[in-house]
Amino acid sequence: MNKSLLAFILFLLTFNNFFAQQPQKPTTSEIYESIKKLNFLGSVLFIAAHPDDENTRLISHLSNDIKARTAYISITRGDGGQNLIGTELGPLLGIIRTHELQEARKTDGGEQIFTRAIDFGYSKNPDETFSIWGKDAVLSDVVLAIRKFQPDIIINRFNHRTPGTTHGHHTASAILGVEAFDLAADKSAFTNQLSHFESWQAKRLFFNTSWWFYGSQEAFEKADKSNLVALKTGEFYPSLGLSNGEIAALSRSKHQSQGFGNTGTRGENTEYLELLKGPMPSDTSNLFEGIDTSWSRIDGGEEIGKILIQVEKDFDFKNPAASIPQLVKGYKLLKNRTDFWGKQKTKEIKKIITASAGLFLEAVSETQYSSPASQIKLNLEAINRSEVSMELIDVIFNTKSLLIEKKVLVNNQRVTLESTILLPKNAIYNSPYWIKKQPSLGLFSVDDINHIGLPEINQNEPVTFKVAIEGETFTFEREIIYKFNSPVTGEVYQPFQVLPEVTGRINNKVLIFSEPKSQQVSVTVRAGKDKLSGIATLQHPNGWTVSAPQTFELDTKDQEKEIIFTVTPPKNQSEGSLNLLLQVGDAYYNNEIVTLNYVHIPFQHILVPAQAKVARIELNINGQNIGYIAGAGDEIPSALSQIGYQVTEIYLESMTSESIKQFDAIVVGIRAYNVHDILRFRQEILFDFVKNGGNLILQYNVSRGLVTDQLAPFDLKLSRDRVTDETAKVHFINPNHPVLNIPNKITQTDFENWVQERGLYFANEWADEFNPIFRMSDPNEKTVEGSLVIAQYGKGNIAYTGLSFFRQLPAGVSGAYRLFANLLSLSN
Repeated sequence: MNKSLLAFILFLLTFNNFFAQQPQKPTTSEIYESIKKLNFLGSVLFIAAHPDDENTRLISHLSNDIKARTAYISITRGDGGQNLIGTELGPLLGIIRTHELQEARKTDGGEQIFTRAIDFGYSKNPDETFSIWGKDAVLSDVVLAIRKFQPDIIINRFNHRTPGTTHGHHTASAILGVEAFDLAADKSAFTNQLSHFESWQAKRLFFNTSWWFYGSQEAFEKADKSNLVALKTGEFYPSLGLSNGEIAALSRSKHQSQGFGNTGTRGENTEYLELLKGPMPSDTSNLFEGIDTSWSRIDGGEEIGKILIQVEKDFDFKNPAASIPQLVKGYKLLKNRTDFWGKQKTKEIKKIITASAGLFLEAVSETQYSSPASQIKLNLEAINRSEVSMELIDVIFNTKSLLIEKKVLVNNQRVTLESTILLPKNAIYNSPYWIKKQPSLGLFSVDDINHIGLPEINQNEPVTFKVAIEGETFTFEREIIYKFNSPVTGEVYQPFQVLPEVTGRINNKVLIFSEPKSQQVSVTVRAGKDKLSGIATLQHPNGWTVSAPQTFELDTKDQEKEIIFTVTPPKNQSEGSLNLLLQVGDAYYNNEIVTLNYVHIPFQHILVPAQAKVARIELNINGQNIGYIAGAGDEIPSALSQIGYQVTEIYLESMTSESIKQFDAIVVGIRAYNVHDILRFRQEILFDFVKNGGNLILQYNVSRGLVTDQLAPFDLKLSRDRVTDETAKVHFINPNHPVLNIPNKITQTDFENWVQERGLYFANEWADEFNPIFRMSDPNEKTVEGSLVIAQYGKGNIAYTGLSFFRQLPAGVSGAYRLFANLLSLSN
């Protein structure tokens, strides 16, 4: 894809998606649907393992057709997967996928919940999964979610009875759902939760089955369905102009980091639910049979329901504000209630009143971020776009009133204010709460029970607007935001963040020392406020030496300064971390800012430790000039550059036999044959490169959805084989093969300290020309030999590898560097 075309596509994506970050401004039809939902007192909790596991068609049906309060609990945040839109992996990928799920729920009408479980990559059975997560801890989180959400119906996405047939996380999520269904009602289970939340017994537990779980459509059609509930989910919503299938596709398409763009469908569709616990409804199309979902469900609810059901009947699509007087009456009856549904419906009715009046309240900072104890200027706006009587009584930040006098909010007349506020000294840095503390092997560390499960939190003070509507005082909280005008997309919203007064970064995240010689290490210090000075120190492992601490001075906020340290490794092999420590006065800082800037999720700065991996290893390289065909996104080019290779990106649109002659080797990035259709027209060019003496290294591709069956000049088939145990024993099939000896002697030591996995999507069929190099297996599983296969072709070599170099090199795994250098050095 040429750069101008890519830029145009990105412009279109930006134009279509930047609205996702703006405040929601419901249409009249959406307000009416919210009122219908206000009059339904029932809820459903859907349980699965990862972002993308949820059934968006079913969630949309439950939320938009049945009008149930519907939530999806994803046991993990998806931080162990791959990234099709960037190079972020691990916790940063988990942050991206957390926001993608939130955007999906905004689309299909659901809510989002998580547990503390870490997605550690593919797991082959639930026993392994629980051994890493700690079953009791994650079970506690699922029980907590049920007690918080109080669902009437719980639905598992996966089958708890078939361990070993799918991802271990999948089966584990279903096992957790089955066990938590009963434990949430057991007052002797997880008693620490009961001082915060009540025990809760859901009415029914289902498994969302389909033909896939039966092996084929034919087998499913023949199966006994007497224990199944069939839901028709193909409805069309005239008020929205969309079918349920179209909403579901829009929701699923929010999972951009996984490449799950989806085309909407129209027409009839049926979802099947197998009853696991609770009474079977006699009407198998009615999930809520026997559950009171009317206002009669709560004490005194009949009076409230009489008012609000009439609001629904009398709703004026031309003038939704006409409903406000009656909505305010309903609010008065709800506002002091302490029962679950009373509190929930109070929140809902406030939002409906706001939307019906076109009431817009906003607090905008003139800067995108600031540090604790600093002053920021706020632009405040309030406008009532209806004939309803309103008055702005007060605007408060951190107990201080920002309003000099009350303001009558006259129809369609803006009230704007400017104010300067002082951020508290104890303001909390805005960064995802679940990554602030060091996690255990399988669990994020979250201390506050009220935070567990939340998608995100902002622990800093919002701006509070007090508004009198029809004589009743309402309190509305608004997070401080930042916005600016883009000449391309117009109004752009970003969250306002509290960040440290100084941050820094070590500019290379992995530093490989192949000789006991000193290297210059570049550090960048960035000011979070004006007039800043301090001392930068580079902390180092034992046996390493680093030049003396250095002073820095920065005059203006956002100014950066580069500092050079000299780092000397020990003579012998050694690995560890360099950690940047910044001192300003008596305060110490050790954070780096990583910016996530994707159009489909909110822009944000993330705080991570300012550190880099360092390794003194024996490493030799042959050749120097490497071509790289980018795939789905990885950091291998920068890793190779760090150890002395000159790496040049190859653009497939302009690639010719002549243009690639210069390279000693060409590396094809991960999943390139899944995402670049043009590769099927460039294979002969690559094969000629090999025939003429070049090395071609193909990294892993997903076995399904390949753009060509001709990955190599000889037969080569990919599978779903993988070895998930990163400590699995590796056997050398041919110890004399050059890839194990030149220019680095590869030993068992080189497979120590690997992260997350050995590899994935190994080859399982190959022509005789290919030589398998390694034999390995997960515990109690068959041995596989397709992790690395190499064939000579003409004067050169072609290799396919499922070994997860894309994880190992950015993690600084020394043995992976040595093996990859050997791959690049192959010759006949």
